[in-house]
Amino acid sequence: MTAARTAEVVLWASGALVAYAYAGYPFALWVLARVAARPAVRKDADHAPSVTIVIVAHDEERHIGPKLDDCLAQDYPSERLDVLVVSDGSTDATDAIVTSYADRGVRLLRVAGPAGKPTGQMRALAETTADVLVLCDARQRLDRGAVRALAANFADPTVGAVSGELFIGGAPGTATGSGVGAYWRYEKFIRKQEALLDSVVGATGALYAVRRALFPTLDPRTVLDDVAVPMAVVRAGSRVLFEPEARAYDAADTPEREYRRKVRTLVGNFQLVALHPWLLRPGQDRIWWQLVSHKLVRLVVPWALVAFLLATVVLAATGARAWALALLVLQAAGYGLAVLGWMAERRGRTLRLLAVPCAFAMLNLAAADALVTFMRRGGRPDWKQSPSAS
Repeated sequence: MTAARTAEVVLWASGALVAYAYAGYPFALWVLARVAARPAVRKDADHAPSVTIVIVAHDEERHIGPKLDDCLAQDYPSERLDVLVVSDGSTDATDAIVTSYADRGVRLLRVAGPAGKPTGQMRALAETTADVLVLCDARQRLDRGAVRALAANFADPTVGAVSGELFIGGAPGTATGSGVGAYWRYEKFIRKQEALLDSVVGATGALYAVRRALFPTLDPRTVLDDVAVPMAVVRAGSRVLFEPEARAYDAADTPEREYRRKVRTLVGNFQLVALHPWLLRPGQDRIWWQLVSHKLVRLVVPWALVAFLLATVVLAATGARAWALALLVLQAAGYGLAVLGWMAERRGRTLRLLAVPCAFAMLNLAAADALVTFMRRGGRPDWKQSPSAS
């Protein structure tokens, strides 16, 4: 096979993988959700199981007060709602702030540490007898109807967990912030289709609910509880839904912090498979196709993009395909726009037209970084997270 022919095969194969990851899978989901959807869930707005809101917090003095105000302001029967804050080795004023809410029914459980979010969640599990756990982080604000919207789905006995919806706004003056917001809108479309077909692959870590009886024993090393817990619920035979009326709100962080957070999340996908190899066995994981397509194929996309670019260079250099030079120019322009968006942000300028290419480049750089990071640790799932990442 000639070099040109090999390059063309690589180009079409890598291009097909990228197209499937970002367009083919969402389109296939959309079609299947209309021809092979599971029965509609029987929601009941008046259904009010006992609920414990669990917040695992490490040095969250800036956010914990407003978050507790949101929790206590929920449109939900107060006698059916309990708030438990697990302070994971906090050294700031977090504990004192939580204690000041004790007369309003907020409980504080202090854990020596930091021991990590999974350990905090398991400790919380032992401290409540509620029917449903609502898990959320300290940072994001909650809509007043969030808990009621989640709880309504549990009127259907087939439902084991429900993900809320996270709204992310752009950080002032950044294209990446707008791009991250656009990415989340795209993600939410996929999750809605997954829920119609069967179950979402992962929940929104900022806000999700699970039947206490189905909450699994978490490995303390787990990075992505918001994927590990829903997948365990699926394995138990129940459904995991997406509830757009259960809303949490956040602002995009600085580009650097958003990048680090994304790398950590993507490393968590590698770790999840290492900890739970059953996820890759179709006989044990009924949403195997969704997991692979939604979470794992994207981890290969950066390397497919590199292969696509190199194949285009070969075809353009040999003159074997007339269209190769135009395709190379288009790729250069796309990556150039991403670089321009990044440079503009570094100078404090707003170029929102560059939001999508900038976010696309950032996400794929993070995916490549995640693989390198995971392999640098020997491909083991037992590496420690920094306390700030909990």
